[in-house]
Amino acid sequence: MGLTAKIRTRDGWAVSHAVVTVTDMTGSQVLRAEADGEGAVRDETALAPGAYTVIVTAVGYAPAASSAIVTASGRAEVGTVTLARQGGTELPPPGPWTIDPAHSGVAAVAQHLGISSVRGRFTEFSGAIEVAPDDVTRSRVEAVIRAASIDTGNGMRDTHLRSADFLDVERFPELTYRSTGLTPAGSDRWTVHGELSLHGVVRPVDLDLAYLGTGADPWGGTRAAFRATAELHREDFAMNYNQVVQAGIAAIGTTLRVELDIQAVQGESLPQG
Repeated sequence: MGLTAKIRTRDGWAVSHAVVTVTDMTGSQVLRAEADGEGAVRDETALAPGAYTVIVTAVGYAPAASSAIVTASGRAEVGTVTLARQGGTELPPPGPWTIDPAHSGVAAVAQHLGISSVRGRFTEFSGAIEVAPDDVTRSRVEAVIRAASIDTGNGMRDTHLRSADFLDVERFPELTYRSTGLTPAGSDRWTVHGELSLHGVVRPVDLDLAYLGTGADPWGGTRAAFRATAELHREDFAMNYNQVVQAGIAAIGTTLRVELDIQAVQGESLPQG
């Protein structure tokens, strides 16, 4: 006898802070139970046979209501209840997440000679994400990139990019990004507002972020995947060097498209080994 239920997010993860309230047909509360760490609700309170309303609530999620029929056994089996994020937006389960550089990519694309693109990437970076449990728009992200780790596949070009003409890695060894807020842009899309420190200049930069989902990894952890893009203008960060090769065509374009493919591991640190 009693109540059993499982509370899950849309992508199948437990909502451990959910509360289940059961009311009878008069609207009177007859049972209130909280989910455990696995999102399971088990309550041994016997219920009189009849029809009931089951309401599931959790901070940061839209309430869900359903009907339940209790038979002579006194048991109400609600089954699995799926909660949607407040406002219909989705992010991973709340708490800290650590960016895994080995399975992530930070790339930048610039136009070359007005006809093609040069793609580079930074090979050394770290970062952390904090998904807020109450108001998801208060979630935070921070990242640090080692400027000297730029790699475009051409040693001479990389040396030039590390020089004072561009990144000036001796004076500014790190690029940092710190978010200042989050705005929903769709069910699984967000605009991340933040500040980028690059070449000694701090500027506001928005990221267009897509949340790709979560899943278990082979090492016993849980991973979340994201893809984000942004557009930067070199002159905004005092990188004004340019070589005009002919007819006013710049060797390297002034606009950079930044592409981030991120995997983050649940927890405050990466697994060892």
